[in-house]
Amino acid sequence: MLEIVQAGGWLMLPIIICSICAAAIILERLWTLKQTRVLPRDLTARVWQLVKSEQLTRQHIETIQRDSPLGRILAAGLINRDRDRDELKESIEDTGRHVVHELERYLNPLGTIAAITPLLGLLGTVIGMVKVFAAITTHGVGNPGVLAGGISEALITTAAGLSVAIPALMGYRYLRGRIDGLVVEMEKEAMKLVEALQYRKSIERAGA
Repeated sequence: MLEIVQAGGWLMLPIIICSICAAAIILERLWTLKQTRVLPRDLTARVWQLVKSEQLTRQHIETIQRDSPLGRILAAGLINRDRDRDELKESIEDTGRHVVHELERYLNPLGTIAAITPLLGLLGTVIGMVKVFAAITTHGVGNPGVLAGGISEALITTAAGLSVAIPALMGYRYLRGRIDGLVVEMEKEAMKLVEALQYRKSIERAGA
């Protein structure tokens, strides 16, 4: 393996660095974006039970806010539960934008890696072919061994770049799809809480 890396030339170093970064990002995001971490089961129902039983305290809200991304969104609604519907939805949407931004952390670098590693491989191909033509100019085509170094460098860097880019692009697309799915689910849960809070407020007003 070391001989292959050495034969690929200096461009193998940034390609290897890109592969390490891509693997680290994918593994970290897979762990962070686990559904149980982002959308704890029955969280909205538990929150509503606290509201309905009038047991909700500031400490409860802080705990909910701290425990998960969905909890941050629901906590924004709970903090502003006495406001009208539009203000309540706006506060949830503002918090939701921050939460989505955090869920998308490191995805842009991963997409960049997927885009630039084939270009690094292509650059290696060009450099290798330049070396081949320089060797032909100097030594002619009679000695294949003189040409082998440039050709191997061209092929190895191209293969290495594609080997990093393909998994990186697959990981990027998969993580992007997972985030989109989680965002939709968080929106549904947030709207459930909004409707429940508004319904409770309307009952209280009717009773008054």
